[in-house]
Amino acid sequence: MENVTDFENIKERFKNASVDEKIEIYTTVQGLTVEQYKELLRMFPIKYLDKLEQAMS
Repeated sequence: MENVTDFENIKERFKNASVDEKIEIYTTVQGLTVEQYKELLRMFPIKYLDKLEQAMS
């Protein structure tokens, strides 16, 4: 149950973050499931996907 609460907190931070903060959260948070990463990715602005991809490489 704690993981669900943690993810809800991460999701809320992600939603309210700037693009750079979203990238930092997405690339540094650990322990998420594939579905949780996908959920965050759906909230990421499409026009900055190249910037996220660069940060992940």
